[in-house]
Order: sequence, then C-alpha cells, then structure tokens
Amino acid sequence: MSVCRKPYPSDVSDEAWSLIVPYLLLQREDAGQREHDLREVFNGLRYIVKTGVPWRWMPNALPPWAAVYQQTQRWLAAGCFEAMVDDLRAVLRGAVGHKAERSAAIIDSRILRSTPESGERAGYDRAKRKKGSKIHPTGSVRTAARRSRQLTGLARTAGRLSG
Repeated sequence: MSVCRKPYPSDVSDEAWSLIVPYLLLQREDAGQREHDLREVFNGLRYIVKTGVPWRWMPNALPPWAAVYQQTQRWLAAGCFEAMVDDLRAVLRGAVGHKAERSAAIIDSRILRSTPESGERAGYDRAKRKKGSKIHPTGSVRTAARRSRQLTGLARTAGRLSG
C-alpha cells in the first residue's frame, strides 16, 4: 500500500487492485488535478459499500467523503463498474466452459402482495386469486447460488454500485 495507515478490512488487496485499476483510470494516474491517491479513493468507496455508513461518516484516514463521492459519480457515469463486471462475467463463464455471453434467460412472473395503502395501482390476478402488482424478474439459466459462489467480493461490490 502506498499510504501509511492501518488497513481497513474493506481495503482492496494488491492482487485485486492490479486487476481493477485499468477500469478506473479515466485520466492518467500522474494527472495534475488528482489530489488523492486513486487506490485510497477506491478504498473509501469500498468502506462505504461494506459498512453501509453515510458518506459524511467516512473515517479521517481515508480521503474526504466529497472527493470519494465525486469520483464515484464519475466512475458510474463512465460505466467503469459495468465494464468490469461484464469482463469478469466473461472470464468466469469461459473458465467453466460456457460462451462469454448468455444464450438463454429465465423469465418468470409473480404477484407482489399489496397493502391497503397501495390503493388503485394494485391489480387482481383471477387465476391465482391474489391482489397485488405483477413483477417479471429475469435471471440466468444457472442458479443464483452457483453464480454467487463464483463471483468475487469485488464483483458483487461493483454489481451493487452499477445498480
């Protein structure tokens, strides 16, 4: 690590950082306007995601919350996390002998039960005799449990951020 501080459990490892840094570089690493180390900014983002604390509660040992927040918004706008997750998914699928892109998806529907407060927007499914809103979740053919075992903590973090 390039910083002299006690590492947080949420800090990114050297091995993971070497894989992520190409996705996060929106400008040269030696750019003049960069005030904070990019790795420390990413560590700040990971701290927020892992602990769930508000932005303004970021510890003083990490870069200021505003710097981490602004850089996160730039990464989100540039699609950095989506690109990272897409490439990781392709690598993981290739490692188990599948094509890089999915060839099938499961489309299902279910009724999300409504409450009296939901009022008129809730419908009624006569076949199932249930009142509520119909939702259509989609997913990969492979089960979610198997997929979650294959994805690293980094990919899950990036997936949550990219929404």
